Amino acid sequence: MYYSMPSKTAGVLVCFALAILAALFPAAAQTPSKEFRVGHLFAGSGTPDGLPPRPLREGLRELGYVEGRNVTYEARFAEGRIDRLPGLAAELVRAKVDVIVAQGGSAAVAAKQATATIPIVLAPASGDAVATGLIASLARPGGNITGMTDEVVQLSAKRVEMLREALPKAGSIAVIWNANDEGMTLRYRGIEQAARTLRLEVQALSVREPDDFAVAFSTMTRRRPDVMFLVADAFTSMHAKRLIEFAAAHRIPAMYEFSFLVRDGGLMSYGPSPEDAFRRAALYIDRIFKGAKPADLPAEQPTRYYLTVNLKTATTLGLIVPPSLLLRADDVIQ
Repeated sequence: MYYSMPSKTAGVLVCFALAILAALFPAAAQTPSKEFRVGHLFAGSGTPDGLPPRPLREGLRELGYVEGRNVTYEARFAEGRIDRLPGLAAELVRAKVDVIVAQGGSAAVAAKQATATIPIVLAPASGDAVATGLIASLARPGGNITGMTDEVVQLSAKRVEMLREALPKAGSIAVIWNANDEGMTLRYRGIEQAARTLRLEVQALSVREPDDFAVAFSTMTRRRPDVMFLVADAFTSMHAKRLIEFAAAHRIPAMYEFSFLVRDGGLMSYGPSPEDAFRRAALYIDRIFKGAKPADLPAEQPTRYYLTVNLKTATTLGLIVPPSLLLRADDVIQ
């Protein structure tokens, strides 16, 4: 027998069923009620399209944030002028962004000074966020900041050991770093400590202004080091081409922190992937947009490091890279 349910009763049951489905599958049942605004702050040069780095946007797109539909971007670039960062951070605050992605330690400090309420997510090369006071601890960041932070001691030792493995007879190392950035100064101290442990004489070459690079080059010309190390942040990376060319001209083997500098002609690098860090930053942003507080999201250190070796540069330097290093390399540039 066919039984026709009264329309009023059927309507009540349908509403009840929908309520159950909404409780079980909230993400599927709810449409974002607002368009989120993502701010990005960087001390270095702007991207070709003026937007945040592509890996960050791709990571957010994979999580359902589509530009023009439920997310927009506000990016600010200091073009190497650290003094501009406070004003740029203030612009992001006035733009009422929902989160600020701070790329680099100087950007993170400026963002922290600009706001105590807007969530800040640390992206690549932000330095040791605990040691610099950006966060209280990895497990409990506190305040409005979380994200990716550096591992200094063990990573510094590994980098210097690899340089020493490539050049076992090296007796001195020149280290170039941005002394205006506390996080980069801590990285320098890590390299210095590791070098002294391996009985390498350290030639400390701090830079603060573009003209300081000429001073560093003059110092290395008068007293040539056996190897060189560049602590990479936005400022030093903008002048990395000059360093790479100087190292080639004076036949100084050099270690870098990121593989893109090796692809530009550096000898070798060992470090985390900026692309990986931006994708991790996207996950932090997603959790914050879904209601999590930065203070409750543990900060992370990279778990994967990449060794890149440029054999073309090695040949130019007259250097034979040990097979033990080549076998461990993630990328060998022929």
